[in-house]
Amino acid sequence: MQNVNIGQSNWSASNVALGIMRMAALTPEQAASSLQAAMDAGINFIDSADIYGNGKSETVFGQALKSAGINRDQLFIQSKGGIVLNPQRSRGDLVFVQRYDFSKQHLLATVDGILSRMGIDYLDAFLLHRPDPLMELDEVAAAFDELETSGKVRHFGVSNFNPRQIEMLKTAVKQPLLINQVQFSVAHSGMIDFGIHTNMRDEGSINRDGGIIEYARQYGMTLQAWSPFQYGMFDGMYINDDEHYPELNQKLAELATKYGVSKNAIAVAWILRHPAHMQVLLGTMNPDHIKDSAAGSDVTLTKQEWYDLYFAAGNTLP
Repeated sequence: MQNVNIGQSNWSASNVALGIMRMAALTPEQAASSLQAAMDAGINFIDSADIYGNGKSETVFGQALKSAGINRDQLFIQSKGGIVLNPQRSRGDLVFVQRYDFSKQHLLATVDGILSRMGIDYLDAFLLHRPDPLMELDEVAAAFDELETSGKVRHFGVSNFNPRQIEMLKTAVKQPLLINQVQFSVAHSGMIDFGIHTNMRDEGSINRDGGIIEYARQYGMTLQAWSPFQYGMFDGMYINDDEHYPELNQKLAELATKYGVSKNAIAVAWILRHPAHMQVLLGTMNPDHIKDSAAGSDVTLTKQEWYDLYFAAGNTLP
């Protein structure tokens, strides 16, 4: 397992992380097996959010941490907040958003709830989950200051923010914003498509995010890629989806055979091959799949192999 520096800091962690969104469906014993599989694969970074499983994912994680006998300090634990769920519509894994809320009161209460559910004293990182158009910068700054001073949060970042939103937030907060968590995969590659199709009139030329990758590289933010095996928002998994991505699956299988790993590992390796030094978030809870996918950390694709996968996903070059 390879490590990556998080942002412009001395904080180094595994470049593959385990996301626990689906942990709500597991028993504490099953979750402990997932955690142990991740650690055995060299993963030491855990990602969560207060809304995952309507909070149950973090409760099960806390129980699993104790059940597995894992020392909290062996892991880097991150969570996200700022989304208020609609209680009438949200049930278990199915959640609906009522609003975003970056008020000081809400952010402080969110972190307290996360720590309580997980049974831990601090977060290594806390991210603002999605941009709140009603964000009051002084409220966020006050919340970050209190969370840092109290020792409840050590590092800060954002999720699904564009560069202008990050720059605006940086005018108010004194803490470095180390992380931006965004969706990215070989089948969800808009962040790089528009740069390749600069000054053209085709679909690929549309700038949908304001240059997230270029901004992250210029200012030293770590991009965390969520849904690395999916296409669309939650349209489906491109791996083994022969109807939509037969050529991609064929190329993934070919490279998996060459490198002696799974197709999932090659999909992970494709993301990690990018010089932005990203971190890949795995969402599976299956211990075997965790190990298989994590193996992509140790595969370095050639430039041509990277492009071949990009082509196989249906992308083009001018």
